[in-house]
Amino acid sequence: MISFIKRSALNIEKYNHCITNAMQSNIFGYSWYLDIVTDQWEALVLNDYEAVMPIPYRKKLFIPYVHPPLWLIRLGIYSEVIEDENEFLIELFGTYNFIELRLNSYNSFSMFLDYQKTKEVQVLSLKNNYETIYKNYNRNRKRELKKAITHDLTERWNDPPIKLIELFQKNIGKRVKKINNKDYDNLLQLLEVCIEKKKGELLTIYDQNNQLVAGAFFLKHQDRITELVCASDLKNRKNGANTFMNDRAIFKYQRNFKTFDFGGSSMKDIAKYYKSFGATDERYPYLYYNNLPKPLKFFKS
Repeated sequence: MISFIKRSALNIEKYNHCITNAMQSNIFGYSWYLDIVTDQWEALVLNDYEAVMPIPYRKKLFIPYVHPPLWLIRLGIYSEVIEDENEFLIELFGTYNFIELRLNSYNSFSMFLDYQKTKEVQVLSLKNNYETIYKNYNRNRKRELKKAITHDLTERWNDPPIKLIELFQKNIGKRVKKINNKDYDNLLQLLEVCIEKKKGELLTIYDQNNQLVAGAFFLKHQDRITELVCASDLKNRKNGANTFMNDRAIFKYQRNFKTFDFGGSSMKDIAKYYKSFGATDERYPYLYYNNLPKPLKFFKS
């Protein structure tokens, strides 16, 4: 039996145990992660936590709706064995009239196909040694790395997270109007907690004048590294800093992890950039469902 259980009523120990041991396990499903980044969340739970599906939701005009907040890349159904995942969607679509949710690459549904799209994230296998991985970089990436050497760029690990957030705000943040102060507060808390739990690390790149030119935060979960957020100085983009940053992360993590997740995009230009490191597409389902009454059909999150 599948039941909706509010966050306050969840058995957190059993819930997190399910996330850890699930074949679809990722860091985004943990209760502590969701507590930081979501306004509210609940979960669909199968029997005694044999499978769970966390649901982030908000309310607008007193209407609850499912919508992923910033800094939450993918969720989905988590289970140790494959269940009939359609049953979860039956419950979800029967409860919410507006749903927008990125699931994980292990989830598959035969129902509600009209409300599903296939999206991509770019991932790089780290099974080969660094030298072999580097050989598969395309010419542009190798040329950018030469620029980085010429500009005497240097890497630093474990700077204070606020440095990355300030760099993001001054550059990418100015182009994304929907990001507000609460989102940045959530991000700072998230990065600090991840560092405290040894679930994440910050890499920053400096130029020869000791100016911060790029940075990224990497999440560590089991055998996978995920680039959660990155930023660069948009006025200083001719020094190869972004390529150097990703290359240094790949170099570091290749020894202890199997997959490097760029946290990528279905946007062609971004996907092309990540693929230039030798990455390939990993597909996942994206749900979009709008069954609101006609006066509210153009409801926006």
